[in-house]
Amino acid sequence: MNFDVVVVGSGIAGLSFALKTAKLGRKVAIITKKERSDTNTNHAQGGIASVTSSADNFESHVRDTLIAGDGLCDENAVREIVRSAPAQIRDLISEGVEFTREADGSPALGREGGHSERRILHVKDYTGRAIEEALLKAVAAEKNIVVFEHHFAVDLITRSKARTLLGSESDGIAGLYVFDVKKSRVETVRARAVMLATGGTGCVYLYTTNPSIATGDGIAMAYRAGAEVANLEFIQFHPTAMYSNTGERFLISEAVRGEGAILRNANGEAFMPNYDKRADLAPRDIVARAIDSEMKRLGTPHVWLDITHKSAETLKGRFPQIWEHCIERGIDISKDYMPVVPAAHYMCGGVKTAIDGSTSLPGLYACGEVGCTGLHGANRLASNSLLEAVVVANNASKSVDEYLEKTPADHTEVPEWKDGNVRNSDERVVLQHNKGELNRTMWDYVGIVRTTKRLERALHRVENLHREIEEYYWNFRIEPDLIELRNEVLVAMLIIRSALGRKESRGLHYTLDYPNKLGEPKDTVLRREKF
Repeated sequence: MNFDVVVVGSGIAGLSFALKTAKLGRKVAIITKKERSDTNTNHAQGGIASVTSSADNFESHVRDTLIAGDGLCDENAVREIVRSAPAQIRDLISEGVEFTREADGSPALGREGGHSERRILHVKDYTGRAIEEALLKAVAAEKNIVVFEHHFAVDLITRSKARTLLGSESDGIAGLYVFDVKKSRVETVRARAVMLATGGTGCVYLYTTNPSIATGDGIAMAYRAGAEVANLEFIQFHPTAMYSNTGERFLISEAVRGEGAILRNANGEAFMPNYDKRADLAPRDIVARAIDSEMKRLGTPHVWLDITHKSAETLKGRFPQIWEHCIERGIDISKDYMPVVPAAHYMCGGVKTAIDGSTSLPGLYACGEVGCTGLHGANRLASNSLLEAVVVANNASKSVDEYLEKTPADHTEVPEWKDGNVRNSDERVVLQHNKGELNRTMWDYVGIVRTTKRLERALHRVENLHREIEEYYWNFRIEPDLIELRNEVLVAMLIIRSALGRKESRGLHYTLDYPNKLGEPKDTVLRREKF
């Protein structure tokens, strides 16, 4: 298969980029490992942040983002992305996204933790799903885009790899290997540029708000290919996931607190004013640590979220998805408190990129949660993620087009995938066991509050898992569970190494051994040295 550009992932980042790149006349393939709608975007409840109201302004949005990022944001990236927001909102509306409006037709703006103004555009409490549906409809109508469902990106092919095997003379992206799940075989795909839009890493943890697809595939592939990754120690734990005995963690949107919900401990006390003057609207890192502290102090498995001062009619209209989920579990949120607990939610680091999505490897781009532009710093401000995705996707479409114009086509053959003498696995229990061990290790030792001792224990265990999985990978035929676990173990190892390298507490990285900030904030950048 031969394309100008291959996009890995079909969430808001990948679809937005694909649409704009195809409209420039480029032949685009979208590779997605399950159905095209199985994405992190589909689970996004809150909304997308943008200065829309006359009561708001860019400087306020920039300031809120910088404060949440705790000194580690790239201010130039923040300003560029914030200023680009209104234009990208208009583009989404033109693609068919119908944001919720007030009776007078003006946007119904929500407020979330860390925001000093109401600036969250939303579609009730299923914004991500509404955006996903509109973009998928637009993609289906675009003749320059081909979508391959149930195709799993395995690894990038660089020209340096082709040089080793076939005699190529320049570095950069030459294509990628893709596992066709239904045919159970690996295809070799040639591409002059690859856009990683693979989402996050939540599934390396035992409890996460993310769907099962969030296995860190893009970060792992980029690192193995030699691209830089940055700030992987900054894992955002969403403060309010619904607690259940089964381990399921349904997200209770931050917008619920934005509408006045109060966190209460087991004694019914509103505890957030004891931790921050912004109380329940403090940034997520502060709220998550406060909940963790209250649970440990009182020995309880969860805290409570109280929005009983709102009527059933109001809550059904504003949060229909959350209302239905709670009713199914016997909770009427207009009368009952919701049991909530933090869960792994968002990777603030990722493949290191500029705001046009370009990486340290020519021809490789990253966009959305998989990328790290410097917008989020040490802690993402709520609803800035969908914003970053559409802005960087727009910038990247132009950047990729320029890259293809100035980069001559490389006619070097791309090496075909070879299975060699490997056989089908007769020991799949190894995958299940190692997956469970990885998730429990990350949850117990690399969570909201860390210590050097815990991190060192985690690294020792995960490095052993990495060796086992790599041996398994090279000895047996690949399959989706193996590809995902291989990526998860590598990403977990990189998260731990990044956390051990940061000798301070900043944003989402809080360690008891180094409770203070260092004077000069620096990014944690990792790059594979041997290929």
